[in-house]
Amino acid sequence: MLDILILILFCWLFFKVIVLCLKAAWSLTKILATILFVLAFPALIACLLFTGGILLMLPVGLMAGALVLLKTCT
Repeated sequence: MLDILILILFCWLFFKVIVLCLKAAWSLTKILATILFVLAFPALIACLLFTGGILLMLPVGLMAGALVLLKTCT
């Protein structure tokens, strides 16, 4: 009877450790994605400025701004 209780306890503990590992991995992924975005976004803007892509970015930015404005008003 004690063996079954210990087996259940270790299975529960194993499940909790797996959940903790997934939470830690997800948090690390979010931190790395944020750092990558902070570093990559200025480089993207610089490349767009050098290649003339700002002409395409202006209408897209205006549409995004209009969508944000509509979402905040409703």
